Amino acid sequence: MSPRKVYADQIDIDTPLVRELLATQFPQWAALPLEPVDSGGLVNAIYRLGSDLSVRLALRPSNTDMVQREQEKLAALAPYLPVAIPSVEAIGSPTDAFPGEWSVHRWLTGTHPSPDALVDPHGLAVDLAAFVDAFRRIDLPDRLPAYLGERRTRAPMPSLDSPTQTAIADLDGLIDTHAALASWEESLAAPYDGREVWVHSDLTPNNLLVSPEGRLTAVLDFETSGVGDPACDLFPAWYLLPAPARDAFRAALDVDDATWLRGRGRVLSQALIVWSHQKDTNPHLTHHARRAVSKVLATQ
Repeated sequence: MSPRKVYADQIDIDTPLVRELLATQFPQWAALPLEPVDSGGLVNAIYRLGSDLSVRLALRPSNTDMVQREQEKLAALAPYLPVAIPSVEAIGSPTDAFPGEWSVHRWLTGTHPSPDALVDPHGLAVDLAAFVDAFRRIDLPDRLPAYLGERRTRAPMPSLDSPTQTAIADLDGLIDTHAALASWEESLAAPYDGREVWVHSDLTPNNLLVSPEGRLTAVLDFETSGVGDPACDLFPAWYLLPAPARDAFRAALDVDDATWLRGRGRVLSQALIVWSHQKDTNPHLTHHARRAVSKVLATQ
């Protein structure tokens, strides 16, 4: 199985390619079982390698040192955080078949939480708040700005206005466009004092792992994390948690009204843009986006 087509310029990645890369660069792992993981993501193809490892290859590989920088960032952040995060075990070199760096990661146990089937919503809310609080308290000398990228999750709110309004117009007939625009404009008007903290910036269900008991065990995908608006890490409130657990999450983080409004707006913006761009190609991400939009519009 090859990754679903997300981009027109996406490179062809399949199991034989990954096996070839492993055989030539990391022969110690070449004989391990290898199977694709349908993560529904927009950045990497992921393959499980044996029971303890995974292989990640960018859908649009680059010759930059992005993987190396990610490895250094993860190693620096891990000691400060209360749950497991990815660790890069090895970095593969570009080849003619795959013209970019690729990586082997330690496999993290757990399953992605489903908003429809949370075992312990309150416990998960407390765990998520503890993670966000610990992340905010990190004080490393290298305060990299959160990468803006194509997902634009971490961009300044005013710069999100045009793509958000475009997405609202594109989804006319699928959403209440008047309610969406009113909600967005309310969030856009919320004040921000410019304070920046470390943010993950994409705490959606795809980037979280939970135990069978429903508690947080790991957080994934730190590629674009860095310092930014604290509102960027309020995503679980609308992407995942039911109302009572949402209130517990907010109380544990002591979120003021302006930050809460900005967080709600950032969720609405990202979800609308994902829904608009992926509605015909990625049903998994579209499902999460639709739920998030519905929760935001129900809590105005």
